Amino acid sequence: MKKESVTIQMETEKLRAVKRYMQKREANLEQELCDYLQRLYEKYVPANVREYIDESSDNEVLSTSSSKKQKEKNQMTESGQQQEGT
Repeated sequence: MKKESVTIQMETEKLRAVKRYMQKREANLEQELCDYLQRLYEKYVPANVREYIDESSDNEVLSTSSSKKQKEKNQMTESGQQQEGT
């Protein structure tokens, strides 16, 4: 699924402090924010909508995978034909 960025603003000193103390605990700010955003998604987006999105995403992955396999198959066939012609 395509990803999009979210930009937020925070006072410089506060951001510096949170980064410093997270680093001491070996925590990753970006990962923590992603985890929290996922919890917000699960809290506010109805389950049936999340299920629909997940199914759409799965179908997208499957079609992309199928396309890649078909391209690989075509390339193998083409290279086999070229070798026979040589």
